[in-house]
Amino acid sequence: MIKFKQYVLTDEDFENLRNLIYKTCGIHLRDAKRELVHARLSKRLRAIGIESFKEYYQFLIRTDSKAEMVQLMNTISTNLTSFFRESSHFDYLTKEGFSEIFAGPKSSLRIRLWSAGCSTGEEPYSLAITLLKYLHLRRLAGMDIKILGTDISTRVLKEAANGLYSENKVTKIPESDLNQFFDKFKRGEDYYFRVKDSVKDIITFRHLNLMEPFPFKEVFDLILCRNVMIYFDRSHQEVLVNKIHACLKPGGIFMIGHSESLIGINQPFEYILPTIYRKK
Repeated sequence: MIKFKQYVLTDEDFENLRNLIYKTCGIHLRDAKRELVHARLSKRLRAIGIESFKEYYQFLIRTDSKAEMVQLMNTISTNLTSFFRESSHFDYLTKEGFSEIFAGPKSSLRIRLWSAGCSTGEEPYSLAITLLKYLHLRRLAGMDIKILGTDISTRVLKEAANGLYSENKVTKIPESDLNQFFDKFKRGEDYYFRVKDSVKDIITFRHLNLMEPFPFKEVFDLILCRNVMIYFDRSHQEVLVNKIHACLKPGGIFMIGHSESLIGINQPFEYILPTIYRKK
């Protein structure tokens, strides 16, 4: 039997790492996350040959290693997602949201959408499928469409770009959409579904820390930042929401998760529906 080194996470270690993570990306790790941090980071320490959490913290601050900070984010981030999660948002886009976006001037032929905190890609792919179906039904062609998916975890971004999902991951997708937008194949006894290039081609995945300056040169028609703000405290939520507002076109739509709220946050959005807002 292989015996692994047992790492001890002291109160000081946890506080140091928690403060560093908060300072770097705004994520606030509550006390309840201590065991998760201990379990996941122990594996990371073994992998890189560091003897203690104290040594690991010193390594992070001494080297100012952006590469290792990315690995730290990869390790501690929780990436719960699914296709068409919180389906009311996609229903709204089909019935009203996209109509508002396409009701603008000729510039509306150029559509830019952003999925912030895209995890393993289910959200931007759901967004792309919803948009492509909308355009097909209304016989709208010649659109310049780009969807950006960003996340702080490079690990999940690789999965997202690959666009490969097991059968249990696509249960919410109607069979007609699976046939149209996915290729099905078998590995051993299991079936898998890969997103077709016609969908992939309109999506770009990029690494982004939402607390750092945004690198965008253009504004967006729609931004989804759902179930991301729950990891931030109120001050960082306010900073993020106002940065997002600056990245939207006038009339652009902003969506947050159903477990989130803008109540109590100083921000300029116009309320449309619960979790759905518009830039005035």
